[in-house]
Amino acid sequence: MGRKMKFGCLVKKGVAEVRERDLPEVGPYDVLLHMKVCNICTTDYGQWLGLREHQGYPMAGGHEAAGIVEQVGEKVTDLKVGDMVATGYEGCGHCPACREGHIDQCEEIRNDTEDGYKWGFFGFSNYCVKNSSGVYKVANDLNPSEAGFMEPLATVIHGAKKLRLKPFETVVVIGAGTMGLINAQTAKAYGCRVIVSEMIPKKIETAKAMGFEVIDCNESDPVEKVKELTEGIGADAVIVAVGSTSANSQGLEMLKQNDGRMLLFAAGYPVPELKVDSNMLHYRKMELIGTFGADHEDFKEAAQALSTKVVDVSKLVEEKKFPLSRLQEAYEEASKPGMYRVSVMLDEE
Repeated sequence: MGRKMKFGCLVKKGVAEVRERDLPEVGPYDVLLHMKVCNICTTDYGQWLGLREHQGYPMAGGHEAAGIVEQVGEKVTDLKVGDMVATGYEGCGHCPACREGHIDQCEEIRNDTEDGYKWGFFGFSNYCVKNSSGVYKVANDLNPSEAGFMEPLATVIHGAKKLRLKPFETVVVIGAGTMGLINAQTAKAYGCRVIVSEMIPKKIETAKAMGFEVIDCNESDPVEKVKELTEGIGADAVIVAVGSTSANSQGLEMLKQNDGRMLLFAAGYPVPELKVDSNMLHYRKMELIGTFGADHEDFKEAAQALSTKVVDVSKLVEEKKFPLSRLQEAYEEASKPGMYRVSVMLDEE
């Protein structure tokens, strides 16, 4: 009898279950991970809430995970037993996207597993076998819940590169949720002045505690306040980290008169509207930039940023944590308004 792995999956709207399956064999380029933690992402609880039904069931997701290497395949040379790693994406390696380095666009990455599970990240599991190309070493003393932020941070770094952030620019981040504050920290690491707008009191306080200039949307109009803080000039760049029509509209109005750039970082369900005048884009030379996913270089940089605390996500982890056996309760907690990341502890019962 082979070893078994316990894992969590979504089976329908509002229902998360813990199941068992055979633990795959460790191939020559694989690693066996003793999983430590997986954070519940917006994508995860969005489907649990019934907002992302297009992703399908049963969903074996969980892509914000970290664990300890317990076994390495014979061809693995850059990882060893005992290393703390975080999980990224595993491309097939041979499709056109992978050959160009765009593993997030791999044609096979979203294929069902042989036993019928969607996505097949299996992040919410006690043990997991991964191809070594999709895991990244982090500092062994990094809190596993913080190590789980490697994937979301990598996507933020990917977006920052597309936005072409430069030192001393003024960047407004709309939304002080998890992804908003990761974007804000990344922009600050690029040497930018960062202003964060938010309306939920808990998130306002968190953004202030992290040292950002914060606009309280309950006290002032965010567009007018941005103009005031920039002496009427407006922002060089805006990162929309909230998937809503109002956030899209505010972002456009916050930009400086010419050559402003807006990054549409967040998806929203139902789909937000973007009401834009193409003549305005033309005459003001504005740029609207989309971003999604990350590549190998982004993951490596994210692992380094977390390990060295250049990006510190410690304030973005909720204190209340759950063992895998209480996965359903964890989803209930994570889906409450105003929450940051809820961690599922995979080696605790």
